[in-house]
Amino acid sequence: MGKRVAVVLAGCGVFDGSEIHEASAVLVHLSRGGAEVKIFAPNIEQRDVVNHLKGSPAEEKRNVLVESARLARGNIQDLAELKASEFDAVIFPGGFGVAKNLCSWAVDGKNCTVNEHVNSTLQAFHSAKKPIGLCCISPVLAAKVFPGCEVTVGQDKNVDGRFPDAETASAIAELGCKHICKNVNESHVDKANKIVTTCAFMCKAPLHEIFDGIGTMVQEVLKLA
Repeated sequence: MGKRVAVVLAGCGVFDGSEIHEASAVLVHLSRGGAEVKIFAPNIEQRDVVNHLKGSPAEEKRNVLVESARLARGNIQDLAELKASEFDAVIFPGGFGVAKNLCSWAVDGKNCTVNEHVNSTLQAFHSAKKPIGLCCISPVLAAKVFPGCEVTVGQDKNVDGRFPDAETASAIAELGCKHICKNVNESHVDKANKIVTTCAFMCKAPLHEIFDGIGTMVQEVLKLA
């Protein structure tokens, strides 16, 4: 039997939802690992909508669950319906939607609040000692919900201009968590908390390196499961 893994999305599109390449990479690596996957997203309005062609705000409203259904090919459920008892692990791809829709990090930084269903999902898997995988900006969810945990968002300095959001590592440390510096093709395993993280698009890197890094995260999650 393959591992049962829940994947939680935050919309569709890097600037206001889930990063599409990351979500796809997670699903491909889970498929390769023989996992049985179900996809979820919160049934809430997006914080904002971005015109991805122009990179500017659009005057419209969109729903996170409806937009995430694009990535899930329509096969998706409301996050409120997710039961940790039915799964062996949960994974959160990244994208600005995580920092806008799943929590308020984009506006409030380390003082952010986390969506109630996202928080309860994380707490349920953690309490059951089931692994949690996160990539790109989504490790901040663990940093906010689990003080003292270990995560990576890449490097804590903008090495060679490849890590423009390196200050995120400092904010994670200010939350009482330990940031572990890793390269884009690596992941970090917090064995005590069963939290696996990788930086993905927090690093300016070729797509195949990001894909491979997400692969290491998925493999470690499946091992822990």
